[in-house]
Amino acid sequence: MPMRSLSVNLDHIATIREARKTNYPSITTAAGICEVAGADGITLHLREDRRHIKDRDLEIIREITLLPLTLEMAPTDEMLEIALKNKPDAVTLVPERRMEITTEGGLDLTKNQDKIKFIIDSLKKNHIKVCLFLEPIKEQIQIAKELNADAVEIHTGRYANLFDRFNPSKYEEELNRIKESAVFGKNIGLQMNAGHGIHYHNVRPLAKIEELSEFSIGHSIVSRSIFVGLERAIREMAELIRNP
Repeated sequence: MPMRSLSVNLDHIATIREARKTNYPSITTAAGICEVAGADGITLHLREDRRHIKDRDLEIIREITLLPLTLEMAPTDEMLEIALKNKPDAVTLVPERRMEITTEGGLDLTKNQDKIKFIIDSLKKNHIKVCLFLEPIKEQIQIAKELNADAVEIHTGRYANLFDRFNPSKYEEELNRIKESAVFGKNIGLQMNAGHGIHYHNVRPLAKIEELSEFSIGHSIVSRSIFVGLERAIREMAELIRNP
């Protein structure tokens, strides 16, 4: 099977910091541990309300990390300007609502195509790879290709909610949808990634899908790190992804 990659989302290191408005735990220290632990990349989601990651976090991580940096962001003029200033290796465009606890679904590419195409073109002119966060729906993935995106990150939230390790029949249909979408996307020339709600129990079935290249995982890794430490938590997740 081809090698899978793990991009560690550090948002919830910042969530802990922001709970008390302190300067710890350190995002930069966490980024360094990602490198030591064998992660393949770092992901930061700079939300419009700055609820966890701040602009300064992005600036510093861009300067110090040796790993590829992905910026998750809403498709807005403000975020585009920030991306062009900081020049991450990749951008993942995600929908965003102020009242949501976490991202609740994929972009709807049947709407605002001109805006999204402008953002994609602007980023790619600056040599920034563009990924779109989408539901496992072939029609949406086809539009992503037509908009000249480089990659699609399949929203695995529904799969995660349905997952029951003692009863695979509960999530089998959604897992098959993800697999079919990944095959379709790869066949039309897109890199296919996965993210949202992935944890140590539900990652194996996803990691067995050969067409999925990169997994963006944060909350479960940071949660496990409370008990075993961040380096070990990353190593364990990377092992599950690479050897499912």
